[in-house]
Amino acid sequence: MKKRKLLAKIVTSLLIPVLILVVWHVAGVQNKINQALLPSLNQTLETAWNLISDGSLFTNIGVSLGRVLRGFAVGAVAGIAIGTLMGLHQPIYNLLNSVVAILRPIPMMALIPLFILWLGIGESCKIALIALGSFWSVLLNTIYGIQSVDPKLLEVTTVLEKKRWVVLAKVYLPAALPAIITGLRLGMGTAWACVVAAEMMAASKGVGYMLMFARELSQPDKLMVGVFSIGLVGLLIDKVLLLIQKKVLWWSTAET
Repeated sequence: MKKRKLLAKIVTSLLIPVLILVVWHVAGVQNKINQALLPSLNQTLETAWNLISDGSLFTNIGVSLGRVLRGFAVGAVAGIAIGTLMGLHQPIYNLLNSVVAILRPIPMMALIPLFILWLGIGESCKIALIALGSFWSVLLNTIYGIQSVDPKLLEVTTVLEKKRWVVLAKVYLPAALPAIITGLRLGMGTAWACVVAAEMMAASKGVGYMLMFARELSQPDKLMVGVFSIGLVGLLIDKVLLLIQKKVLWWSTAET
């Protein structure tokens, strides 16, 4: 019974993507699409194979992933630290909340020229953009998790006269962990989007650079390979984080 449910789930999840690929292939074979704008599926697969064979696709993906991991580490640590402080201390929350409310809605694309002006077009600019992009999701989810701790648990710790660091380690962080991990997943997705945007503006390697270069040379097949690569890598990253979430939150039975 479980195998049938798993098979049905897999078939359902693949139904729409397979249907899109079939329609795309048929339209390409019958010359129903302008291949100067949208290449055929066969041409896209051939280009993908060539990029894999010469190693350029994996090289660019590896460069982008390296930038994402470095920027995400900075943004996640800062988001958890500041979010914990804002969640625990109302005066700090009141002090910083207006700043967060003003800065958070600003699109990352609007900040790219400013970051280039401040930091140049080197790696520090890209890492800063990725860190800031991933910071907001982690920050807000950490604040929510900390502030959502059951007051009854805190009353028990007060009665038992537990030290502040014990309450933080044994009550606040375990209770807030589901929200924090959700923030990390969202932050990683944002970080992956930010690195592509940053590389399209100023880079000599990376997936974003590959897209920009293909656009300038009018190579729609390479553009499609780059777009699908971004989506597949993003999906893989999220699946890995989901597995980590299930391992860390082993006591939770909620479906995500």
